[in-house]
Formats: sequence, structure tokens, C-alpha cells
Amino acid sequence: MTEDAKIDIPRLAASIVAMLAVFGIALFGAAGTLRWTAAWVFLALFGAFTVGTSAWLLRHDPALLRERMTGIRSEGQGRWDKVFFAVLQLVFFGWLVLMGLDAVRCGWSRVPVWLQAVGAMLHVFSFWLFYLVFRENTFLSPAVRIQRERGQRVISTGPYAVVRHPMYAAVIPFAGGVALLLGSWLGLAAVLPLTVMIGWRATREEHVLRGELPGYDEYLRRVRYRFVPGVW
Repeated sequence: MTEDAKIDIPRLAASIVAMLAVFGIALFGAAGTLRWTAAWVFLALFGAFTVGTSAWLLRHDPALLRERMTGIRSEGQGRWDKVFFAVLQLVFFGWLVLMGLDAVRCGWSRVPVWLQAVGAMLHVFSFWLFYLVFRENTFLSPAVRIQRERGQRVISTGPYAVVRHPMYAAVIPFAGGVALLLGSWLGLAAVLPLTVMIGWRATREEHVLRGELPGYDEYLRRVRYRFVPGVW
């Protein structure tokens, strides 16, 4: 591991714990109870994936892990993307709150247990998709920016040979799986506006990449679809 790629392990651990705590506050606070098995399953699955992925990156691609930890609000990120990311965090928190109200406190939705199990499997499937993207793209920053300091280049292999934004595409089964697992039809309906939001960001990101990343125009000509082959 090079000096530049050294990782602040305590900070990483604290950020994971803080993230799961915020998720828990949103879910259980809205539900009004800790006796919500589906929410505990979600937190356990997501926590295990986050820890496992961080450990894998720490060993195989610490530079990417560092970028994932420091990319937001770093040099080169446009103001529009900083605003978008802040809004997205608020929307995601509100989505979790909505599902706590819908599935537990107010009981508006009644999702069969078998369909919740399907949601858990879809959720885990999205983890595999995320892993493929992490494995393929060492420049996978959470911010829209060109990493000139790392010699960023166009990635066109693996899932990037199928769609332009496989990370964003994986958010669809992730969010759909979470909503079903938690038993919220309203949460499932909210996946559409969430997808529209990240779709808007994808188009803005392409504009930045076309203007600043050599070879991206050629990549756009070869890979036509952003999220789903044959659809968009």
C-alpha cells in the first residue's frame, strides 16, 4: 500500500457505524419500535456488505477505498453535484422514514412474507452487481469529478461494456429489494422518482466526462444504454 493510498481505519469504521446508526434512527424512529425484524435484517445485510466490501478494497484497491472516503467535497467536484449529493442524502433518509411509517407505525402496507424474502434476495443480488462494478472500475468516485491525480481513464470492460452506468443501474434492484424486504408498497413506488434523480445525475455526469475525459465520446458511441440494455 503506497503512502498516498493509506487508509484511516478508525475513520472508516466510525463512518460505517455512523451510517448504520442513521439508517437505524430513520427506520426505528419512524416505526416507533425496535421490534421490526425486517429492518434488523436489512441493517445486518447492508452492514455485512459494507464491511466486506471495505475489507476487500483495503486489500485489493486501497486507492479506490480512499477515493470513496474522500471524493465528496474534494477538488474538482462541481457545485451542482455537491448540492445534488446533499439532496439525495435527505431524500434517502426520508425514504427510510416513509417505509417505517408505512410498514409498521401506520400499517398502510401489507406485503406477504414470501415477497419480503424475494426482496431480501433481490437486495443481496444488488450487492453482487455493486461488487462487479467495484472490481472493474478503480476510479469509481462518489463525486462527479475527473481524477487527474490518479490518471483516470475510460473504463469500458466488464459491466461497463453493457451499460454506461452499472453502479447507478444496480441501485434499482437495491432499492426495490429494500422496499420489499421492509414490507412497504409506498417505498417501492418511491423507487421510480429515486431512479429519475440518479438518471438526471447520470446525464450531467456524461456531460462532464465528454468534456474532460479523453476517449469518452468514443465510449458513448460503442455503449448506447445508460442503465438497462434496450430500454435507456
